Amino acid sequence: MSAPQFTGILAAAVTPLTADGSAIDATGVQRQVDHIISGGIHGLVPGGSTGEFTTLTSNERKQVTELYVEAAAGRAPVVAGTAALSTAETVELSVHAEKAGACAVMIVPPFYDAPSFEELLAYFGTVSEAVGIPIMYYNIPSASGVQLTPEQLAQLARETAVTSYKDTGGDFAWLSAVQQQHAQDITTLNGWDTLTFAALASGAKAGVWGTAGVIPRLCAGLYDALAVRADLHAARELWAKIFPICRFLESHNYACGIKTGLDLVGVSAGPTRRPVLPLAPEYREELRTLLTAAGVETVDAAVAA
Repeated sequence: MSAPQFTGILAAAVTPLTADGSAIDATGVQRQVDHIISGGIHGLVPGGSTGEFTTLTSNERKQVTELYVEAAAGRAPVVAGTAALSTAETVELSVHAEKAGACAVMIVPPFYDAPSFEELLAYFGTVSEAVGIPIMYYNIPSASGVQLTPEQLAQLARETAVTSYKDTGGDFAWLSAVQQQHAQDITTLNGWDTLTFAALASGAKAGVWGTAGVIPRLCAGLYDALAVRADLHAARELWAKIFPICRFLESHNYACGIKTGLDLVGVSAGPTRRPVLPLAPEYREELRTLLTAAGVETVDAAVAA
């Protein structure tokens, strides 16, 4: 299989919803994609945690994939989140994503009843047989209950269509072990916001980053300074602006924080789905203050709506 070599920053994209949260907002998807790509971001990853995939129906998830591929219109690769609790549904969503034009799929292991490594090999093996596009393994042990060793992750890549992994584990030593010892088997993409600087500095080729949907120019600038130009001074200056925003987002419900940020920068994506509630007013204003300190222009709520 010809695997895409992901480089740069891929935005973990939200699922825009109508004002009452009852339906997907197609216009909102186009708004997000234009904002992200015009800001210099290199790819899109809808249908993941930031996209609230656990709150969507199977048909809504297919709709989100189709809308993001259509809105991207070949300007940036789209990696569709297709994880589900059953192998059959994961296959169905993955086959659909390939037909819709996604260049790869991102899959987190089935959660709630965490599979054994043997079951995981079978799960990803079945998906691999059903599609002709690569799989990005979504490593998020806190949500999936699955903690692979670096050696197991490399084995998974050798035996299935997994070619890369998004690491949202927060264990930098683990990420480094995979990166240093198993780069020939699997490509590392950072997925833990506050470790972005460290991961890129250590050689990670790409990152999947929800914050990039809110402040794309700053995030793309960090990648350029750190990973392309190796300008440590410029990268540190950018990171000093970005890090407080990342830290804030990691301290709240992430999708809600991202959607609040989108409201504040004038590209609203609607509410999060219940049971997640809106950020309290004081936290919303705290985020506004952080964005302003980073040099990002914000708007009034009435304008954002």
